[in-house]
Amino acid sequence: MKEQLSPSELREEIRSGKWTSPTTGLARGYVQANLVIVPRDVAFDFLLFCVRNPKPCPILDVLEAGKVEPRIAPGADIRRDVPMYRIFEGGEFNSEVEDVVDYFHDGMVTFLLGCSFSFENALLAAGLPVRNIEEGKNVSMYVTNRDCVPAGLFSAPLVVSMRPMKPEEAIRAAQITTRFHLTHGAPVHLGSPEELGIEDLGMPDFGDPVTIKEDEIPVFWACGVTSTLAATSRPLPLVITHAPGHMFVTDLKDEALTLL
Repeated sequence: MKEQLSPSELREEIRSGKWTSPTTGLARGYVQANLVIVPRDVAFDFLLFCVRNPKPCPILDVLEAGKVEPRIAPGADIRRDVPMYRIFEGGEFNSEVEDVVDYFHDGMVTFLLGCSFSFENALLAAGLPVRNIEEGKNVSMYVTNRDCVPAGLFSAPLVVSMRPMKPEEAIRAAQITTRFHLTHGAPVHLGSPEELGIEDLGMPDFGDPVTIKEDEIPVFWACGVTSTLAATSRPLPLVITHAPGHMFVTDLKDEALTLL
C-alpha cells in the first residue's frame, strides 16, 4: 500500500510517525536519497570527498547552512521527513531518533546523495529479481577493503549493497543501472565477495541478510552508507545521517536522472 503513495504523501506519513521502517520498494519510480548533515566549517571538505568519490557519493542536492527545504522536494523538511535518523557526537554513534528538530541548527549543512533504491524499479520492470523487496527486508550492505579517495578531514572505506542474481541477470542489471549514474550506476563487483574483504554474506554490516540461491552470484553496487563512514571518520561535535535503508524520498523521477 505504501508504494502507491506519492513522495509528498509518503513524507507526510513519515513526518506524522506512521512510517518508521526502511523505504526500499516505496514510492517506486522516484529518487531516494542518502542524508548527511555536517557542521558548516567542514562542509567544503565533505563536498570535496563526495566530488572525489562520485560512485558511492553522487550529489543530488546541497542545502545552504540552516536551510531545511531541498530544491528536489519542495515543501519537505529534512529534519522530519526521514523515517529514522542517526545522531553521532564526537565521531561516535549516540542514538536513533525519528526527527532531528532538537539537534539541527543554523550552522548545519545538509547533503542529499543518490541511493541504489532508485534503480530497483528499473530492475523490477526488466523482470530482474530484487531479493530485499521480495523478502520484505532492508538491502544487505557491507564494508569493503577498498579505500575511497580522502579529502580534507574525511576518509572512508567503500561500502557496497548486494543483490543476488543469476550471472546472465547480473549482466542485464549492469546494462540497466549504468544509465543511473547519479544513483551509483553500474555494479562495482560481481561474485567473489572475498575479493572485497567480505567474509560472510550472511552477516552484513548494515541491513538484513537475504537468500542467495545456488545458481546465483552476489552483485555489488557502491552504497551511500560510505558517506556516513566518511562523515564520522573524525570526532566532529555533531553529525546527522539517515539510518541505513531509511532514506529521504524526493520528488525527482528516477528516469529524469538518466538524462543529466
